[in-house]
Amino acid sequence: MTPPPSAPYRYEARAWRTGLGRVAGLDEAGRGPLAGPVVAAAVIIAPDRRIKGLADSKLLPPERREELYHVIQERALAVGIGVVDHETIDRINILQATRRAMAEALSALAVTPELVITDFVELAGLSYPQRNLVAGDRRSASVAAASIIAKVTRDRLMVAVDTRFPEYGFARHKGYATPEHLAALDKHGPCPIHRRSFSGVWRQGELFVLEEDD
Repeated sequence: MTPPPSAPYRYEARAWRTGLGRVAGLDEAGRGPLAGPVVAAAVIIAPDRRIKGLADSKLLPPERREELYHVIQERALAVGIGVVDHETIDRINILQATRRAMAEALSALAVTPELVITDFVELAGLSYPQRNLVAGDRRSASVAAASIIAKVTRDRLMVAVDTRFPEYGFARHKGYATPEHLAALDKHGPCPIHRRSFSGVWRQGELFVLEEDD
């Protein structure tokens, strides 16, 4: 299998040349699923400790994501993670929950960024500049690293919750609307970690549709 193209350090290199050494890539995992949390990660890679082979986590096989997860944790200058649960998603909507998770991830960094590059999502109230890239996880190595950390972290959470609710198959589909998952919802109804504001999840016999759902 041909590996996906690595995300470049183009935007990071531009910042490094201007003296901004702490560039944080920021991305999320779990906006689309019908269950579980949304997870965001922020990663700062030092100019002299670049990590090779970083790519959009969605394009990587699970075993490669796991390998890169450990490399990033070992080599990155700082890694921060934010998790926002399903109840908060239902209360404030998925876009605002994503922004909250991203803010938590940035706050969890051991050092303060001098620039943040996101996968398009814009954040308010930052004390440092940001650049919001369309398809950022394919155009920025730091954002790709963040996507890998967020994806592996969320997948592990969903595998763990599968032991509580094995009838839904969360370990396999991670809460996405697969035929298997939808069939389980038809048979069993929603469990406590389902997002009841999302289309496809029923509450008290009524379908709730969330406009922000991607």
